Amino acid sequence: MGKFTSVRGPGWSIIVPVFQKMQKVDMRVKAVDVPDQKVITRDNVSAKINAVIYYKVSDAAKAVLEVENFFYAVSQLAQTTMRNIVGSAELDEVLSQRDELSKRIQSIIDAETDAWGITVENVELKDFFLPEDMERTIAKQAEAERERRAVIIKAEGEVAAAENMAKAAKMLSSSSGALHLRTLQSLNDLSSDQSNTVVFAVPIEILRAVESANGLMKHTVNTNESKDVTEIN
Repeated sequence: MGKFTSVRGPGWSIIVPVFQKMQKVDMRVKAVDVPDQKVITRDNVSAKINAVIYYKVSDAAKAVLEVENFFYAVSQLAQTTMRNIVGSAELDEVLSQRDELSKRIQSIIDAETDAWGITVENVELKDFFLPEDMERTIAKQAEAERERRAVIIKAEGEVAAAENMAKAAKMLSSSSGALHLRTLQSLNDLSSDQSNTVVFAVPIEILRAVESANGLMKHTVNTNESKDVTEIN
C-alpha cells in the first residue's frame, strides 16, 4: 500500500498478495562499464576516456527508496564526475597520474552515493584515446627526450673518461720511469699482432737536432779533405 515495511533476509518470505510486494536487491559487487566520454583537458586537448566502476549495495532499503534506479544513477554520476575530473587536469597529468585521478573520482562518487546506500569499491580509468596528430606529437616529444638523455649520458661519460685520463697522466708524470714502462707495455701489446704497423711520432726538436749534427759532421769532413789536398800539393 505504498508503505515500507521491512527488509527481509535471504530465504523464504511470506507476503500478502495485492497488499504487499517485494523487490530483490543484489548485494554483490557490481561492475559498471562507463562508456567513452569526450573530454577536453585543462590545456585544451580533446580526447575520449572510459572507465569501470566497482560498487555494491550496502543498504538495500536506501537503494530502493532513495533513488528510482540506482544502477542507472551510479552510471550517470560516474560519467559526469569523470568528465569533470579529467577536464580539470592537464594532458600530462592524465597520462602519468591515472591512479590519483581514479582515487579522486572514487571519493566523489562514494560521497554522493552514500545517501543511496551504495558503496563504491574502486574506479579504474581504462583507455584514453587521443587524436592521431596528438599521438604523433607525443611520439616526437618522447623521441626528442630520449635523444636528449642519450646526449647527456654520452657527455657525462666523456667527462668521466677525461677525469680518469687526467689522473692517470698525473700519476705517470709524478713517478720516475712510469711513462717508459707504459710505452714498453704499449709496444708489447702492438707487437703481439704481426699485421700491425707502428708509427713513431718524433718531436720536431729532435729532428732539428739531428739536422744540426748532420751539418756539423759534413763541415768537419770538408775541412779534413781540404787539409789532405794541401798536403799533397
